[in-house]
Parts: sequence; C-alpha cells; structure tokens
Amino acid sequence: MKIIVTGGTGQLGRAFAVLADSFEGQIVTLSSREMDVTIPCQVNDRFNQIRPDVVVHAGAFTAVDAAEASPMQAFKINVVGTRNIAAACLNYNSKMVYLSSDYVFDGNQSHPYTEFDRPNPINVYGSSKLEGELIASRICPKLFVIRTSWLYGDGRNFVRTILKLAQEREYLTVVNDQIGTPTYTADLVQSIMSIVETDGFGTYHMSNNGYCTWYDFAKEIVRLAGLATPVQPVRSDEFAAPALRPHYSVLRNYMLELSVGDKFRSWQEALAEYIKKGK
Repeated sequence: MKIIVTGGTGQLGRAFAVLADSFEGQIVTLSSREMDVTIPCQVNDRFNQIRPDVVVHAGAFTAVDAAEASPMQAFKINVVGTRNIAAACLNYNSKMVYLSSDYVFDGNQSHPYTEFDRPNPINVYGSSKLEGELIASRICPKLFVIRTSWLYGDGRNFVRTILKLAQEREYLTVVNDQIGTPTYTADLVQSIMSIVETDGFGTYHMSNNGYCTWYDFAKEIVRLAGLATPVQPVRSDEFAAPALRPHYSVLRNYMLELSVGDKFRSWQEALAEYIKKGK
C-alpha cells in the first residue's frame, strides 16, 4: 500500500512519518513546500509520481484565531486545497482520508456528538473545515471524513506550551468553560490505519476517550510532569480571543463502535505516555 500524507511537517504528518519506519508499504509525507495543495498541477504531478492507494489529507489552515482575520486564506487552503486533493483521488482511484475537526459543531449540546449530529460551526476555521468535508464528499466516492479534537504530538501544541510556561511562571491561568477530549496523534494514526484497510467509507469521529476542560487538561499535564506550578481556572471571555470556541465539543467514536471497534484509550492514559516519552 502506498500512502501520501499531506501536512507532513504538522503533528499528524510527523506521527505518520514515525509509522513509516515499520510500515510494510510506503508512506510519503509531503509538506506544503513539496506539494502546495492549492495548485492543481503540483497535486497532479505528485499523484502521477507516487500513484497512491490512500491519501491522508492532513494539511490545513489550523490557526483558529488567525482564520478570523484571514478567512479567504483559510477557505483557499481548507476548501480549494481539499477539492484539488479529492479530484486527484478520483482520477487515480485513491482512497481519501480528510482530517476534520470537532469545531464543525456549535457546542450547544450537553452530551457527546456522534457522526449523525448536525454540524453548525461558529467560527471561520470550523466553517472552512465543514466546507472541506462537503466538497470532498461531492467529488470523491472513496472518502473517509475523520473528525478529531484537541490534537497533540510531535510539534507545537497545548501540552508543550503548558510545560514551557509552567517552568517560567509562578502560576498559570487556563479556561475552564470549554469541554472536549485531548487526542494523542500516535493513537489517531493507529485508528486511521485500521479504517483505511476497509471499504467502510463515511464519516468517523476519532478521539481518545473521556473528556475534560482545558483547565483540567493543564492540571494533569503539570501533575504528570512532576511540576508544582499552580493552575487557576478562568472564563473564556476573560481572554477575548478573536474566534468563538464551542463550549462543548466532546466526540463519541460511534461509527468506530459500529464497525471496527473503538480501541482508543482514555485521554489520561495517552497523555501519561506522551509525557513519559518527553515529546
């Protein structure tokens, strides 16, 4: 099996690069410099060169607040770029995996979102990811839409930020009114690989199990790292971020339960492994 992974320098792309060392087939991770998804001829050239069986489209405009100031750029990358990948997958008969987000939901629900709940994004980033889902589904029949949440792995992420700040400051303030599920990229990659070997195309939620607030998450990071820095809870409106965030975006891996099985561990167990590895 030959796999292309876009967003090769991102957290998920790096997790796939680690998998490549032990994978029996071929995994090619491509950065935006190696293949600009917004330029169709570059996409077609790479597809013609590699002729992938599967394409994991993880490359995206992911800066949630920056998207509010640059909506055209966010939509160009997340929608036009996704269209180009989907069209190439159709032309080369490749399976496509589109990485989407919990931010396609508005957060007004009080129980975990399943794949059958209606999306209703409340910010530009979420809107662009939903439009990416829709355009890919109109073009590519062999499509897996994967919605995930609060990713961390090798790269810039919340865990590393908290660890750095906890060693620099006397105390930390973290929002305590947004609820979701931290998801370890190593676990997400394993789940994606389990599904791409099937023909069970459709939308899947994939996140570690359980839920917490960003404040709870930060406290657990500090505790597992053996640090004593106090963490104080605050409200989201005290930060006045440009983009609204859903107050509740917990995902239930319902389609996994119905198909290959939900093998995700708890977010606490996954985080403990990540901290122990010192990523």
